[in-house]
Amino acid sequence: MQVNYITKIEKVPQLSEEEKIKLKKVTEKYKFRANDYYLNLINWDDPNDPIRNLIIPQIGELEEWGRLDASNEKSYTISKGLQHKYRDTALLLVNDVCGGFCRFCFRKRLFINVGEEVARDVSEDLEYIKKHKEITNVLLTGGDPLLLATKKLEKIISQIREIDHVQIIRIGSKMVAFNPYRITEDPELIELIKKYSTDEKKIYIMTQFNHPREITKEAIKAVNMLQKAGAILANQTPLIKGVNADWKTLMELFKKLSFIGVPPYYVFQGRPVAGNKPFAVPVEEGYQIFLKAIMNVSGLAKRARFAMSHETGKIEVSALTKEHIIFRYQRAHDPKNAGKIMVYKRNPNAYWLDDYTELVEEYFVENPIL
Repeated sequence: MQVNYITKIEKVPQLSEEEKIKLKKVTEKYKFRANDYYLNLINWDDPNDPIRNLIIPQIGELEEWGRLDASNEKSYTISKGLQHKYRDTALLLVNDVCGGFCRFCFRKRLFINVGEEVARDVSEDLEYIKKHKEITNVLLTGGDPLLLATKKLEKIISQIREIDHVQIIRIGSKMVAFNPYRITEDPELIELIKKYSTDEKKIYIMTQFNHPREITKEAIKAVNMLQKAGAILANQTPLIKGVNADWKTLMELFKKLSFIGVPPYYVFQGRPVAGNKPFAVPVEEGYQIFLKAIMNVSGLAKRARFAMSHETGKIEVSALTKEHIIFRYQRAHDPKNAGKIMVYKRNPNAYWLDDYTELVEEYFVENPIL
């Protein structure tokens, strides 16, 4: 099937002329991109449709709030396109285009400053990875790596596979949701997965299903083709106001993912990124939504962790009491923080770790590798 991409809001036929004029102001600041497959998932009779909220701009995006690089990724950038935040994982930014531009994107700066951070040639980045034998995981992201031509993607993956100490290649992609035909109608992509996802060194596809309605029969077909080719799939999603920030929707998403063999991996607290205020949910409200969503699902559907990608690491929200909230580092840039637990006084208005100011207690589980 031929999927057509749309990059001008005025070309979306389902919007009124008034809406097109109003929303063009938003797209002048934060770019718009979608395709006809994905737009057809929207119930256009519902102004609050969750798929619409995912892809169609909102005036609220113009509200001054947050910053473009909320997790300070710049501080972990080694060379153009390469980030090394966690000891065993390197991140390669290989594209600055996606199948659609999620309105809540935490890396929208890539689409504003095109070409500034993304590596068109990863040779220098791969030399760094070769020299750092502690790196066992390489994550391809952007933008969406599956928007690259398959031959270009294979060139990158084949070079990574030549680095003996790299065991896992991860591909972060929303294409299974945005345009599953990218997978189902490209036999060369399936052959690539078969070739480079080996018995001992797997390729992981990190999907991003944000709402259960994205799990269409076409998407399920794409999931199955990737799995049969040897890829391991896992899903991550932010908690997004107007999309999945209610426990019934999130529970349904977890269930559907488990039914098709895609384990829920992370549910992220939305980063305080410029333009993202309409999608933000306070931390404590979000955690309670998450807890209610996993209460009545099987163990296979409740494997996700609720965490925030903070500048210092991935910090899990572990527990909530009447007075306190408890955080634990899932991943830490500083190895000394790897086992750190933090207890703060609750703040119902907090959207990020930095909004918590009353530290009650810290506890460190000693890191045995230090």
